[in-house]
Amino acid sequence: MPLWWIVLLPFAASLLAAVLPTRARNWESLLAGGVALAVAGGLASLHPRIAGGEVLQDTISWLPSLGVDLVLRIDGFAWMFGMLVSVIGALVVLYARYYLSADDPAARFYALLLGFMGAMLGVVLSGNIVQLVVFWELTSLFSFLLIGYWHDRKDARRGARMAFVVTASGGLALLAGVLLLGHVAGSYELGAVLAAGDKVKADPLYVPIVVLVLLGTLTKSAQFPFHFWLPHAMAAPTPVSAYLHSATMVKAGVFLMARLWPVLAGTDTWLLLVGGAGLLTLLLGAYLAIFQQDLKAVLAYSTISHLGLITLLLGLGSPLAAVAAVFHTMNHATFKASLFMAVGIIDHETGTRDMRRLHGLYRYMPHTARLAIIASAAMAGVPLLNGFLSKEMFFAETVLLQSSPVVQWLLPVAATVYGVLAVVYSLRIGHHVFFGPPPGDTPRVAHEPVRWMRAPIEILVLACVVVGVLPEAAVGDLLATAAAPVVGGTLPEYSLALWHGFNAPMIMSLVALAGGVAAYLVFARLRSEGWLERAPLLARTDGRRAFEWLLAAGTDLARRTVRRTSSRHLQRQLLWMVVAAGSTALAAAIVVPLEWGSRPRVPVTIDFVLLWLVGGAAAIGAAWQARFHRLYSLVLLGVTGVVLCVTFAWFSAPDLALTQIAVESVTLVFFLLGLRWLPKPLGSDEVEGVAWRSLWRRSRDLLLSVLAGAGLAAVSYALLTRTGAQSISPFYLANALPGGGGHNVVNVMLVDFRAFDTLGEITVLGIVGLSVYALLRRFRPPRELTEVPPQQRLAQHQATEEQEDPVRASLVVPAVLARLMLPVTLVVAAYLFLRGHNLPGGGFVAGLTVTIAFVAQYMVGGTRWLEARLDVNPRAWIALGLLGALATGLGSLALGYPLLTTHTAHFALPVLGEVHLPSALFFDLGVFLVVLGSTMLLLTALAHQSGRARRRPSGGSA
Repeated sequence: MPLWWIVLLPFAASLLAAVLPTRARNWESLLAGGVALAVAGGLASLHPRIAGGEVLQDTISWLPSLGVDLVLRIDGFAWMFGMLVSVIGALVVLYARYYLSADDPAARFYALLLGFMGAMLGVVLSGNIVQLVVFWELTSLFSFLLIGYWHDRKDARRGARMAFVVTASGGLALLAGVLLLGHVAGSYELGAVLAAGDKVKADPLYVPIVVLVLLGTLTKSAQFPFHFWLPHAMAAPTPVSAYLHSATMVKAGVFLMARLWPVLAGTDTWLLLVGGAGLLTLLLGAYLAIFQQDLKAVLAYSTISHLGLITLLLGLGSPLAAVAAVFHTMNHATFKASLFMAVGIIDHETGTRDMRRLHGLYRYMPHTARLAIIASAAMAGVPLLNGFLSKEMFFAETVLLQSSPVVQWLLPVAATVYGVLAVVYSLRIGHHVFFGPPPGDTPRVAHEPVRWMRAPIEILVLACVVVGVLPEAAVGDLLATAAAPVVGGTLPEYSLALWHGFNAPMIMSLVALAGGVAAYLVFARLRSEGWLERAPLLARTDGRRAFEWLLAAGTDLARRTVRRTSSRHLQRQLLWMVVAAGSTALAAAIVVPLEWGSRPRVPVTIDFVLLWLVGGAAAIGAAWQARFHRLYSLVLLGVTGVVLCVTFAWFSAPDLALTQIAVESVTLVFFLLGLRWLPKPLGSDEVEGVAWRSLWRRSRDLLLSVLAGAGLAAVSYALLTRTGAQSISPFYLANALPGGGGHNVVNVMLVDFRAFDTLGEITVLGIVGLSVYALLRRFRPPRELTEVPPQQRLAQHQATEEQEDPVRASLVVPAVLARLMLPVTLVVAAYLFLRGHNLPGGGFVAGLTVTIAFVAQYMVGGTRWLEARLDVNPRAWIALGLLGALATGLGSLALGYPLLTTHTAHFALPVLGEVHLPSALFFDLGVFLVVLGSTMLLLTALAHQSGRARRRPSGGSA
């Protein structure tokens, strides 16, 4: 299976699951389980090549001019993680089928779960570190939605928000880190980055890179001091917890630390930051776990502790410690996923997770009890189970570490203390819950679940036993394949034998087991006597309160800042924007002074001077008349726009002139519609009364306008006259026809060379149109108007037109002419659109031309006539335009070319002869639809508002 199919299949299935019936649990689970198994099968088929040391890679050219490609890369380590994501995902899907109730929306659950699976596979298989960060943030988004799945619960909303804020903020730091890392390594390709370890460590940016990368990884893996979010994420459904917090989301952090281990590890900085965070998290999580009363909270803090163990191993910097980290990652996924599912069964069948009410469950659910006890023993590190083997490797590394005497003494002691605490919290699950007196006050009578709900736990527990008894045969080759890329290709010597003699690690294990049992007995006695209800020393430490306090403080600071620095007056906001922009530009000009170039000047002609005297006079008149007659001011502003259009044409820029005249025509109507929203203009007597009060403000605005205009003129003059910089014009002039298939260089630039920019711009335009519509949607036409058929609406409108508006009735001849001109204008727009690739025109100006035609219909018939006659749906036009433009770009990707690459087809038609059809035409069609849809959406929204204002008795006059 191609690597891209492995990543895209879960996303495609997620979209399909979202549209399936929400109560169709069987179909949803079959779809999700089938996709997970298909991904696992595709990865399994690659194992022979991966085990042979091969690194597989798929590359899709994305933005070759920037050196950015979409790359999927799989080696042994990525293969191991991909198998964990897909296999445990399949088991979680089966478990969730019986865990979720009939009232839970299955469609949303499986759609989000599949989306998260795809995002996690994207992280694991990304061969470009910037691309990895994109998938990284997608995991934060999907986990936010999954944790808040039961959004009617306050704890679920809080836990989801906390997890998202912490992990997404870390993702922003990670983005900065990988940008620096790619800059230092000279490439953002993962293979090149992994080969640049010595170069990165010798660079002065090494410490900032490590800090920024660790901010991302430590927040994602809930390491100290960011550990507090994980226990609150337990408000998610248990299948989500079993998946996210055993094999996927929290493992993403340790995955990236291991992925970049050859590049960043092996320095004192790495040991201090990674090893220190891991050690603190290891002990803190284990200590807090023994005081929790919620079963899932015990598992949450134990997960934090085990992630700290893996982080500490990676922080030690030795190859053998890295191998142990990979091994424990595999083992932890099996026993922790099985424990989460067992706890979910207990909650599902008894109605509670409170350990104060849960005991003696063995006699009611013996099979589930045996599975949970074995998994707990694996978590505690009991011999003949998989957790014992990786714990032994961890103990060995703490003993063999070569460092200062204090560290050499402290680290084995800390590891042994962790082992004692791990036995204690494991016994709390394996012994306290299942033995003792029968439960007496559980909401439901305990009983075994349905057979298939236990099946995933049985498979995982069987893996714990098989690996613990036959480690070399079960996972020897898999561990070697997964660990080799982490340590740089050459594995250190290690053994997975069950017995290594009576050595220091074995003594530490025996002390941990015996000490843990003794500590558990003492702990149970103290708890029964009312002691140790909360964790000593840390009872008042609550990460949630600290997080919410910081969030509230930040919100309050932002609110105060906005209150003191902003204003509801648009003029004041614009004033500060211009001042800030002008100050920044002035500071830049001081650092790099503007210099006039020696490029030959175009001779000044009297015609051009007279033209701009007219334009300048119109601009001054528009500013002056704004206080008295806004309509006059708007007309004078239009004169300035026409002068600008003539200027573009004067300097041989017909595309700009054509676009500018269309923009002027449309915005003129928009401004006219907006005049009725403004306060009533001042009369002459009022102007005299406030003249002196506004003199200072008007003088200030005049001075600021002159300075800003003069500054822009100076910058433009300096840029236009410079000679040292190389012009980009020759490249586009030389490549427009051979590279883009068109003679119109401007259009070719927009739809081919810089099509990615254009795609972003039309996306912004569509968002603006939808935003304005959303803000003004309360002014939509009455429901009774929208419910009648279009022809009936037209008849009603024509019957009442003369009675409602005598002035409009007197404009019968202009109305007839405007409606007769509609098809002519549409033909002109089609002509401009089709010729745009070779002559002035294109989708943008064609969309504006059609908008002008519709504006004319509105001016003579009103919005009701326009909607009744044309039955417009601008939102659909925006959606179709964006999808069409995106499909054009993806089509080139599907054919193996970079995104939005243009190709021209040549064929002959009987009457027209030879026709050249560039693929950019379809992209331009998307631009046309978005421009038309956005402007029409703005028109209808403003027109309804204007019509409402016209009916208000107190409305101001233009």
